[in-house]
Amino acid sequence: MNNKFPPFAIPIGNADPNEEPLFPDGFPGIDTDAAAAMICSNPEPAEQAGYLDRHLSNVRVPTMLSYPADPAIRKSAAVLICPGGGYQVLAFDKEGTDLARFFNSFGVNAFVLKYQLSWQGDKKGVYPYAPLRSAQRALRLIRQRAAELGIDRNKVGIMGFSAGAHLAATASTMFDDVDEPKAELREFSARPDFSILIYAVISMVAAYRHQGSQINLLGETASEELKRRFSPELNVSDTTPPAFMVHCLDDPVFVDNSLCYLEALRQKNIKAEMHLYAEGGHGYGMRQKGSSLDQWPQALKHFMLDLLK
Repeated sequence: MNNKFPPFAIPIGNADPNEEPLFPDGFPGIDTDAAAAMICSNPEPAEQAGYLDRHLSNVRVPTMLSYPADPAIRKSAAVLICPGGGYQVLAFDKEGTDLARFFNSFGVNAFVLKYQLSWQGDKKGVYPYAPLRSAQRALRLIRQRAAELGIDRNKVGIMGFSAGAHLAATASTMFDDVDEPKAELREFSARPDFSILIYAVISMVAAYRHQGSQINLLGETASEELKRRFSPELNVSDTTPPAFMVHCLDDPVFVDNSLCYLEALRQKNIKAEMHLYAEGGHGYGMRQKGSSLDQWPQALKHFMLDLLK
């Protein structure tokens, strides 16, 4: 493969697996009108090198893409991946499909979540619960199909990057707050069994909060109650799942976000593993930087394989 390709990226023109609408009967409060079509762009460096690095905006119809592992090496675990982008766009490949292929490489089933973006023009915080409801529906669907996919229902986790990591942490702390209209899915838990949080946005109330993500998700006039509700560090409980975390000290999304969540987990004696790097900034995905940061995917692989022992 072209050495300009990042790890697990694929050439432009390759087809995605079929997308499954998560709410085929519609989703309350979300405009799915055809006039509000999703917008897709591929940044120029990726375009010139010939690989996919899509940014999606104006996502109105939530879907899930399935990446089953090769049965010859398949493990029993599954990961739902939530790309980041400040609740304004989705870095769909760099923080989504590339990771799905990474998990597949060592036998873990993966699913990429294309969740709704509350941001549209000057409208922000239109329906703050929409991304969470999509993640919860996806986790239930994965568990419903666990037997046919060779997945252990007790080894279904969630991963996110940046704002997608906020979504993953929210799903890990608000799994009892579920509005599931389908009776056949209610018997399946929306609680992830583990979380993977990469350069996470966490707090919506602290001084170090990421204001753009907060406003895009909750709106400019969100109440303090709503901000606290969507601050995972304030909602960790004895049943919050273990976490694997990565952050850089020079990240403009301040490392305090990951640290506050780590401390909340520690206070509850919940298993957590955190990898801190001096430099690397934000939004790197699995892109190689020629530094120790390049090793974080291997650390994640070891974390996953330990879970499967």
